[in-house]
Amino acid sequence: MIIDFSIQNFGSVKDKQILSFEANTSKDLEDYHVVTKAGFRLLKMAIIYGPNASGKTTILQALNFLRELVLDPLEKKSDPLNYHPFEFDAESRLQNSELAINFVEKEIRYHYSVEFNRKAIVKEELFKYPNKQKIYTRSTDLDGQFTSIIFGDKVKNKNKTVNDVLTANTLWNNTVFGGFLKTNLEFPELKEVQGWFSTYLRRIVLPNTDLDGYILSLIEKKEVYKNDLVKILRKADLRISDILTNEEEKDIPDGLLEFLEKQVKESKSKEQVLRLKEKGKITAVNLQLEHSVNDKKYVLPIDQESAGTNRFFGLGGVLALLIKNSVLFPVDELEASLHPDLFFYFILCFLINSKGSQLLFTTHNRELLNNKDVFRNDSIWFTDRDENSATELYSLANFGTKIVRDTSNVYNAYKIGKLGAVPNLSDYYIDFADEKDQ
Repeated sequence: MIIDFSIQNFGSVKDKQILSFEANTSKDLEDYHVVTKAGFRLLKMAIIYGPNASGKTTILQALNFLRELVLDPLEKKSDPLNYHPFEFDAESRLQNSELAINFVEKEIRYHYSVEFNRKAIVKEELFKYPNKQKIYTRSTDLDGQFTSIIFGDKVKNKNKTVNDVLTANTLWNNTVFGGFLKTNLEFPELKEVQGWFSTYLRRIVLPNTDLDGYILSLIEKKEVYKNDLVKILRKADLRISDILTNEEEKDIPDGLLEFLEKQVKESKSKEQVLRLKEKGKITAVNLQLEHSVNDKKYVLPIDQESAGTNRFFGLGGVLALLIKNSVLFPVDELEASLHPDLFFYFILCFLINSKGSQLLFTTHNRELLNNKDVFRNDSIWFTDRDENSATELYSLANFGTKIVRDTSNVYNAYKIGKLGAVPNLSDYYIDFADEKDQ
C-alpha cells in the first residue's frame, strides 16, 4: 500500500507536492478507512477536489508515469521521455523533475525516487526499512550517456557480473528496473519492488478509458470472476443478469498494424504483431449484456448500452478487483456518466468490502462532502493554482476548527470558497467586439 507520493516539476506541478495516505490520529470510521501495514495506519481512499485545470489529473498522471518508468522502458537511448516539466517559467523548463514514493509490500517499507529530464534518468534511489538499508543508488553521466549503479552492502547476489550486466542494459533514459527487465538476472529485491508496481499499482482510468477489453482480459485470467461482476451489476439496479462473449474473425482495419508496430516495445508483443500480420485477420471479442425484464431475457451489445451502463460495467470490474485483491487504481472523475447514487454505491462497496486495496480518484461531486458517514477529513484533498498557475495540493485535515468544525459543514465551507480550490468566475455578460474592430 502507498504511504505517500511526491511530485516536483511535472506538468502543472512546479514545487514539490506530497499526497499522503497516512491516517491521522482520528478514529473516525476507522474500520472502513484505515488499514495497518508495517506499523503505518494507511487510508484506503484519497479524494481530490479542485477547479478545472488546477492539476487534479496531473497528480494521477504523475503516479501513472512513475509506473511506466518502472515497467515500460524505452527501447532506444535517443527516445525522449514522454512528459513535460512545468512550462510557465523559463527556469523550470531547464530543471530536472522528480517523483518519489513510499510504500509497503509484505510488511516491508520501501522508498523509491527518480530524478529525470526529457533526455535521461539523472538519478535513482531505492531503500528499504527499517534502518534505511540501501538497495541501490544510480547516477548518470549525461555527457557520456553512461549509467553507474552502486548496490547496498546487504543486497543479495551482489557481485561484479550482476553489476556489469545490469549497468550495460540500463540505458541512460531507462530506470534500473527497465534494465532489469531486459536481463535474466536473479535479483530478489528488484523483483519484489517491480512486482509491486506491476500487480498493486494499476494503470490510470480516465473518463474516456475503454475498460471493456481490460475487464474481459481480467476475467479470462481469472483475476476477476464473471459471477462476481454480474453480482455487482445486479446490485447496481442495471437489470443485468449475465455477461456474454463470442469471438469473430474480422479483417484487420486499415492502419492498425502500423499503429501496433509503432506502439509495441516488448519482444513478445512484437512477435504477436508479426503473427497477426501473417494471419491477415483479427479475432474480435463481441461483448453483450443479458437483461432480465418481466421474467424474459434480452441481449444487447455493449455499444447499445447507455454511457452510464458502459462506464459502470468497467468500474464494476475495477471494484471486483479492488475487493478480491490488493491493488490501487487511480481514477480520474470517478463520477463521470454515473448517477450520484451509483457514484456513492461504488465508494461504499469499496470501503465496506475491500481489505488491502486503495482508491485514488478525482471528482467534482460536492454532495460527497455532505455525507459524514463516507469520508474522513484526512482522505479529502484539494488542488488549486497559485499566482504562477502552479498546482498546490493540500488536505482538508490541515484546516483548523474555526473553518471546519466537524464533517457536517464541509460541503458548505467548500461551496462558498472557504477551502479554496473553486473556480474564480467572472460575470455572465460577454461583450463581443464588432467585426470591423477585429
